[in-house]
Amino acid sequence: MPIYEFHCEKCERDSEILVRSSDWKGTKCPNCGSTKLEKKLSVFASASAGAAGEAPACTGTPSSCGMCGTGKPHRH
Repeated sequence: MPIYEFHCEKCERDSEILVRSSDWKGTKCPNCGSTKLEKKLSVFASASAGAAGEAPACTGTPSSCGMCGTGKPHRH
């Protein structure tokens, strides 16, 4: 089962909840117990290390490698 992000309309808090994608309606907020949850659009990030733990290669396009702008050493 995937983890989805929800926003509770009652307590105005965001939560990550493990639910089936088709059966999430009626899921209770872990903070207040309300069923007035709104599914949020989630964005995921992935990173892969190069050989011997080197930073991933970057195409030179800003933010293309996920490392640009983070202050972490990487190569273009």
